Amino acid sequence: MTQDLPSSSQLRQLSRYIVRSLGMLNAAYGDLPLTPVQAHALFEIGTQALTIKELAAKLSIDKSNASRAIKHLVDKNLAHSQMHARDHRCLVVQITPAGKKLLAKLDVQQNTLFKDILAQLTQEQTQQIEQALMLYNQAIQQAKLQSSYQIRQATQEDDAAIAQVIRDVSAEYGLTADKGYSVADPTLDCLSDVYSQAGAKYWVIECEGKVVGGAGIAPLADNDGVCELQKMYFLPEARGKGLATRLALTCFDFARGAGYQQCYLETTAVLTEALKLYEKLGFSHLAAPLGNTGHDACEIPMLLSL
Repeated sequence: MTQDLPSSSQLRQLSRYIVRSLGMLNAAYGDLPLTPVQAHALFEIGTQALTIKELAAKLSIDKSNASRAIKHLVDKNLAHSQMHARDHRCLVVQITPAGKKLLAKLDVQQNTLFKDILAQLTQEQTQQIEQALMLYNQAIQQAKLQSSYQIRQATQEDDAAIAQVIRDVSAEYGLTADKGYSVADPTLDCLSDVYSQAGAKYWVIECEGKVVGGAGIAPLADNDGVCELQKMYFLPEARGKGLATRLALTCFDFARGAGYQQCYLETTAVLTEALKLYEKLGFSHLAAPLGNTGHDACEIPMLLSL
């Protein structure tokens, strides 16, 4: 994990520099009589009418900050508010004709700024930056969604909970014990012992004291330098938040540190979401399985170079 620190520090420094260079710390947004928060608020209500709560959510700021920005816009006749049609306890804020005129100037100013910036780059570089920023933004949003979740190493106290997660998810997808899936493993109720061996580890995901998912790494028998990604299961409430990718990356970091060169897994076409994730992470399909895992019903073997 220490290898990530320099990259994290550099990214923080670069993010700060970009914010400063774009004038986001200035009292005024360019040469217009708006602070950055007010300018962003004007952008949003210029697209659609919003309540203060909705605006705060879009700008990722607290309601009091959004309320102050709107008050300034209303005082300058750049916006006006009216009672919500269905909820008289809140107001809806809309842009005024004067606000639209200022927003048009703001658009010209920002378009000129970014045109000058992009003039320094080739089309390929511009596309690379756009893709990187999309990934960065996605990571930011996922980190927010994951704020109440904790990834930690499993302990003996987690054995019953993670076994139940595996049984519940297996039943959800029709992965019954008689077909040779993980749910049939005789060690399912004592995973902390199984993953206490050298080169193995299991992690659980916990939310407000409840175990909602997990995954583990263990050596693949008779295949030196190859580990296996095992028993990766998530309850419905833990899905759609990027936790599977984060947990998989945690597994890969451990595997590299343990000296593994490749990571193997076996899955089934029934687990469509998992299959897409593995392909996105860089796993390649194999023509035949490696070793003898005992999971005969998992018809899709995959391998990743670490």
